[in-house]
Amino acid sequence: MILSLIRHGSTSWNEERRIQGRRDIPLSEGGRAQVRAWRIPVDSGGSPRWVSSPLCRAIETAELLNGSAPPQESALVEMDWGDWEGWRIDDLRNRNGNELARREAQGLDFRPPGGESPREVLGRLRPWLLGVAQSDVPVVAVTHLGVLRAVLSLATGWDMAGKPPIRLQGDALHRFSVDARGHVAVASCNIPLASGQETLAS
Repeated sequence: MILSLIRHGSTSWNEERRIQGRRDIPLSEGGRAQVRAWRIPVDSGGSPRWVSSPLCRAIETAELLNGSAPPQESALVEMDWGDWEGWRIDDLRNRNGNELARREAQGLDFRPPGGESPREVLGRLRPWLLGVAQSDVPVVAVTHLGVLRAVLSLATGWDMAGKPPIRLQGDALHRFSVDARGHVAVASCNIPLASGQETLAS
C-alpha cells in the first residue's frame, strides 16, 4: 500500500519560526495561497482516500487540496512540544542552549518539558500504519513535520540523534510503502507539489 504524506501549508507561527506543536494555529493568508497553488501528482494506484490531522491547519490544507474536509485521525497530530510551544528555536538556544543540546542528543527520546517524545509519536503511529496497510486504495494524509520525521525514522532506521538521511521538503509530497505487517519503506520523497502537471485534485 502506498501512503502519501503532505505537510500542512504555512501559518503565521511558521512564518515567525515559532514552535507550534499542538497549538491549533490556522493557515495564514500566504499559507492559503501556497496550498491553492499545489497540485497532487497522479498516482497509478487510483483515486486516494484522504485523511488529516485534527489540527485546523492540516484540515484546511486537505480541504483546499481535495475540495472537502477529510476524516480526521488523532495519530497524525503534531508532536506535543509542551512548555516550548510558542518559542523560537533560536530563542531557546540563546536562553537554554545547554539544556536543549542535551535533550536533542537523546534522539528518539528527546522530550520538551511537559511534551512528547518522537518515540511516543511512533507509538501512536504504528497501529494507524497497520490499518493503512489493510486499505484497498492509496492514502493521502495531511500532517505535520514531527509526524513526517517519525515515519522517515521508521522507514530508514534513523534514530534522530543526527542529521536525517533525507531532508524532507515542505512544498512536496512524500510517498512510503506500507506492507501487511505495517512495516514502512521509502518509496519517493520530495515530489514537488508544482502546478501545471497532471493531477488527482486541484
